[in-house]
Formats: sequence, C-alpha cells, structure tokens
Amino acid sequence: MSLPEMSRSMLKNSLLLGLFAVVTVGLVAITQQLTAPRIVAAERAAQTQLLNQLLPAGSFDNLLQDSQVTLAVDPLLGNRSSKNAYIARLSGQPSAVILPVTAADGYSGAIHLLVAIKANGQLAGVRVLKHKETPGLGDKIELAKSAWIHGFDGKSLSDPAESGWAVKKDLGQFDQFAGATITPRAVVKAVHQALRYFDAHQRELLSPGSTAVENSTGRNSNG
Repeated sequence: MSLPEMSRSMLKNSLLLGLFAVVTVGLVAITQQLTAPRIVAAERAAQTQLLNQLLPAGSFDNLLQDSQVTLAVDPLLGNRSSKNAYIARLSGQPSAVILPVTAADGYSGAIHLLVAIKANGQLAGVRVLKHKETPGLGDKIELAKSAWIHGFDGKSLSDPAESGWAVKKDLGQFDQFAGATITPRAVVKAVHQALRYFDAHQRELLSPGSTAVENSTGRNSNG
C-alpha cells in the first residue's frame, strides 16, 4: 500500500472512530435524559414509603418531602453537616417531626437514623438509613433483621427516666444483642440525644411557619 493510500485509510478510520464516539456519547446522553425522571420518581417513592412507616396512619395529611426544615450542625444530632428534618402536619398543624440523626460510635462506623417524634414528645418510630455493622450481629438494628428497633416506640425523654436510656448491660431498659453490645448502645444513645434536641427546639420545629433551626440556643434562623 502506497503512502497516500495509507494516509487516506488512517483518515477514514479516524473519522469512523470519531463518528462512533459522537454517536455513543449521544446515545448515553439520551438514555440519561429518558431515565433520570424515572430514577428520581423511584427514589422519591422509596423515601415516601420509609417516612410514612415512621408515623401512625391518620396522624398527618401532608407530603413529608415537601415540608422540610434545615437543621444546622448540632452535637445532639451527631451530623457533620446541615441536614433536613421533615415536619408532619394534620389539618395544617404540626403533629410530628422526623429528625436525621447520626450515631458516630457504632462498632463499624457511623449509623445513620431517622427518628420520628410526635408533638407530645413521644417517639413515633426509629429507622436505620445506613450502617456498616457486622452482618448477623449488629445489623439486627435493621427492621428487616429483627423487631428490636420497635423497642423505642412510645418512649419519651421522661419514659424511661435518664438512667433507663441505656442497654440492660449498662443497667438500662433496652436489650442488647448477644455478642454485640456496642451497636445497640450507640443507637440508644443517639435516639436519647434526638429527644433532648427535640425538647430544646420544640417551639421552632413545630412552629407553623418554621423553615430552619439555627443552633442549640433556640434561635430561629428567620429571626
């Protein structure tokens, strides 16, 4: 093959490769555009299902995802950055709040929770969002693995008393797991601190026009 013919062949191949790349990128972009709304809808549906599990039926009538307040970093919540809480309302009046909480002292790392607290200060429910605890041991904090997490239902800052907010090994009222005490101890502590946070910020959280809680001094960020 002569030099000119080789040059033309290389040019042709380069053009074909370039065209293939353009078509491939275009197809990927189109696929992303077509699937993105469905992915968002699926994520929202999953989030709705999880949030609705935390509150008794009939205790709210609003869309929880559309009723959020921004919480600043607070030691009682354990979060490293500001996160959103969800405000449940019934007939326009706040009836409960779902707080994002992090137990930083889990056995294998941070345990991320959602803690639902009724307006009267009672726990409506607790669910685990994410964790790295040991399968077969610490993962019993998941509702899918055991009913242990339901042990918080109906509890409040005063029920049990301060000393009762611990696992039984530490003379508290909550069960630990055989061979795994650190995990439930961390969750119990985090839920207790969430109740303390609610007690300190109840007025801001349950204010009909609340949009944010600034810090633990109790000031509303809207002034």
